[in-house]
Amino acid sequence: MLCRSEELVNSGAAVAFEVVYCGRNERGFAVRYAGQVHAYLNRCAHVPMEMDYLPNQFFDSTGHWLMCATHGAMYDPSSGKCRAGPCRGGLVKIALTEAGGMVHWHTSSQLQPLEF
Repeated sequence: MLCRSEELVNSGAAVAFEVVYCGRNERGFAVRYAGQVHAYLNRCAHVPMEMDYLPNQFFDSTGHWLMCATHGAMYDPSSGKCRAGPCRGGLVKIALTEAGGMVHWHTSSQLQPLEF
């Protein structure tokens, strides 16, 4: 489980979580946009740096774009595709499901939960 559904408010604060991506510990984040939940690695496609300008804050002032605080790249929250600014491709998407008031993320061959 990642979080309770109620923790993700449309265009609001993200919920962060840890994953292993390509053998490295990385931070991911989940957001709600237009009623749907989405998750990505917290890594700008321009230069691989974390994007949030304050902890768990990714949306620009309009609430319609995910923004890299360092580079100003703007990403579509529903697809992770770069829409403006410096970027090379899009964000790395993490699969989610939402059911019964809970949000779950799913591993792939490249993404694994961080082992404690």
